[in-house]
Amino acid sequence: MVAGAIVKLQCNNTKYPLVSTARTDKNGYFFLQAPKSITTFGAHKCKVFLVTSPNATKPSNLHGGVVGAALKPEKPFVANKLPFVLYTVGPFAFEPKCPKH
Repeated sequence: MVAGAIVKLQCNNTKYPLVSTARTDKNGYFFLQAPKSITTFGAHKCKVFLVTSPNATKPSNLHGGVVGAALKPEKPFVANKLPFVLYTVGPFAFEPKCPKH
């Protein structure tokens, strides 16, 4: 993944889909915290998508970057006396855009 790319978390488990976005850091990683209305029981209806990159490349579908990647639970933990679960996706990739002839 590249620095400055935009990713989107979309959850379709409510009447109105919830959407959050994040930008990748200098190493191509991102951290996106879901809204508090999304529980670990509803996370299976959430997916992460590649949106844009800063260098004129297009999202590839590696690991579901275009069609949406399912969240994979990694690590439960407690923060501020509340239980949380860390989820992962990817890795994602971008591909060059072919020049038009």
